[in-house]
Amino acid sequence: MLWTSTMELNSSYDIEHSHSTQRIQHELWPLDPIDPKKAKFPCCLVWNPLPVVSWLAPFIGHIGICKEDGAVLDFSGSYILSVDDFAFGPVARYLQLDRRQCCFPPNLSAHTCKHGYQHSEYGTAITWDDALQSSSRYFENKTHNLFTCNCHSFVANCLNRLCYGGSMSWNMVSVGALILFKGSWVDFRSVIRAFLPFVVVVCIGVLMVGWPFLLGLLSFSLLLMGWFLVGTYLVKNLLECQMLF
Repeated sequence: MLWTSTMELNSSYDIEHSHSTQRIQHELWPLDPIDPKKAKFPCCLVWNPLPVVSWLAPFIGHIGICKEDGAVLDFSGSYILSVDDFAFGPVARYLQLDRRQCCFPPNLSAHTCKHGYQHSEYGTAITWDDALQSSSRYFENKTHNLFTCNCHSFVANCLNRLCYGGSMSWNMVSVGALILFKGSWVDFRSVIRAFLPFVVVVCIGVLMVGWPFLLGLLSFSLLLMGWFLVGTYLVKNLLECQMLF
């Protein structure tokens, strides 16, 4: 009898959990198509080149994350969260993310990720926009700094609240790599806008200084990458904005 009761309870729980999961998935209504002309990129990461910095290191730029209606949200300055006003010009690259890879638990027992308790403790979200709003409130009290607390920190915070891809370890480096290796260019003009200044700087530098300029440029890029790698993986408190609290 006890075994039968246990089986019935498990069966009842499975049915209830299945209904709950179906309800959550049902709330993921279809998104509007991506429309670069109207600057609408639903549930996308978006990127564009930074003045001066991208001229020297074109793999570094400004990044934002978009709401379900396609509006771009980005941490563009100290205590400033811009909505539908992407800093430094139009979007050059984008990557649409799959909301089905997020964890939207209505309660503690409905987590679809492996970090149920930690996810609840750090702050879960029941929708995509809810996570972005929570991260926005957090970053409204943050001072922007290119080296310790920047736009990549904000996007990483959003992805951690979503537990995107089952991970709560998103950081500046992983966010940058995601858009760098998987992002799509909006058009050919975006490619020109991203790399032409770098090519011009290299040509001028080589003509005026010679080949040692390339060595200096390479050293600058390596130092910049080294800073973020060390700050992210070795001295974790250094880049405190990546944390959820």
